[in-house]
Amino acid sequence: MRDSSDWRRNFPSSTAALWLLGLAFTAVHLLAGTRYGFHRDELLTYSNARDLQWGYVVYPPLTAFLGRVELILFGTSLLGFRFFAAIACGLVTFLSGLMARSMGGSRRAIFVSAFAASIGGAVFFTGSFMSYMSFDVLWWVAVAWCVVRLLETEDPRWWLGIGLFIGLGLMTKYTIAFFAISLLIGMLLTPNRRYLRSPWFWCGLGLALLIFAPNLLWQYQHHFVGLDWMRSIHARDVGLGRGKNFLLNQFWSASNPVTVPLWLAGLWFLFARPEGNRWRLIGWMYVLTLVAFMAANARDYYLAPAYPMLIAAGAVWSEDRFASLTPSWKTRLLYYTPWSRLVIGGAVVAGLILPFAPVNSRWWRVQDTVTGQLNMQIGWPELAATVAQVRDSLPESDRAAAGIMASDEGEAGAVNLYGSAYGLPRAISGMNSNWLRGYPDPPPQVVIAVGFPPDQLDRIFASCRPAVQLSNPWGISNEIFRGTEKVYVCRNIRSPWPVFWKNFQSYG
Repeated sequence: MRDSSDWRRNFPSSTAALWLLGLAFTAVHLLAGTRYGFHRDELLTYSNARDLQWGYVVYPPLTAFLGRVELILFGTSLLGFRFFAAIACGLVTFLSGLMARSMGGSRRAIFVSAFAASIGGAVFFTGSFMSYMSFDVLWWVAVAWCVVRLLETEDPRWWLGIGLFIGLGLMTKYTIAFFAISLLIGMLLTPNRRYLRSPWFWCGLGLALLIFAPNLLWQYQHHFVGLDWMRSIHARDVGLGRGKNFLLNQFWSASNPVTVPLWLAGLWFLFARPEGNRWRLIGWMYVLTLVAFMAANARDYYLAPAYPMLIAAGAVWSEDRFASLTPSWKTRLLYYTPWSRLVIGGAVVAGLILPFAPVNSRWWRVQDTVTGQLNMQIGWPELAATVAQVRDSLPESDRAAAGIMASDEGEAGAVNLYGSAYGLPRAISGMNSNWLRGYPDPPPQVVIAVGFPPDQLDRIFASCRPAVQLSNPWGISNEIFRGTEKVYVCRNIRSPWPVFWKNFQSYG
């Protein structure tokens, strides 16, 4: 293994090549990013971006803030709305290569690490659409890179970087707290506990808390509604069995089968090899987070951001093993096999995840079966157009008093995004942060209800009639479009609006 200072002699060329690789992954996602339409979760982000707060029911505020910046820069362009997610994917590629370089890897190990970290199924998917997961992965990898730099340089000022990225992570998705706690416990299990005496450690901790403080205050002001949402969603996921096979799926969907030998080699290097002692802290960060997520019955993809640091360690150790072998044609074949395997694995994951196939084609159905997400990008403009059609069918006297009520935040977001072209009012909903936004004053006298079962509407209103059935040209079915949903026109709410709204809150 070469000395970690050797990379400085190759700094310009290796850094430029890493940037190019990161830009290549960014470009791939951007080129494929306009094939269909906005994802349901992107419609949630769009609604939140139009109503900036220090927090939301589903997640902290940073994703919505970035979405607002994209709306300012690019308007409602689908490509523009996914721009930062694709950039985040490219930065993950870049930082993964830097980790291998800081751990003493050769140029080949650097690029194996960068490429392999980028083709994990969950990581690769986050570059395809605007989601908090896109930035959650980036902050985890950035924290790991700062920890590696701390271990490489022994410069305690790197705690400021660690604190910065943990703070940004907490403002993106709360699960990074498990990673941060694992870092602290890992310190106690290694000689790195000495940093507890460093003022830079406490400055980093203070920086993370300072960044997170506005959201913590928002949660306090809203009675920690985020915890209620997490309990509800966790109970739903457990009931649906979404936490099953957590460990098995780490070898499949959370990473990539072709990268498994690399990250397993990384674990071996960190815990079983004396030369890995220096970097053992990142091994503990992975193992402790894994145990915590298993105990919590978490979703398998939650751990996906932890694999780039293991892949970096595995790439460095594997390269050192290859370099020590006696040269022969068999050795050379073995030497180049990982690249062939990674290229094939990358092509397969791209073929399964990138949205390029025609809607409802045979391959599209294969992709949708694997990811379960492509169907959530279909039918939203048609939904808004259908609601507008129902509104236009009302008597003129009813149109001015009509409001739109959606059962799901995706439906509400679709009306809010596409409805402006038809002059539709803002949709109201009881789901998540939509409930906090309330209803208009004065409240609507006629309600166009979208996505509700008729028995629920009968409990809310004295009069409801079906107006039209929701559909899309492809006949796609998803969590919202099940082929039986109708748009209703409802009147005469049974309870006063304040009483009704108080009990209308839902999580999803």
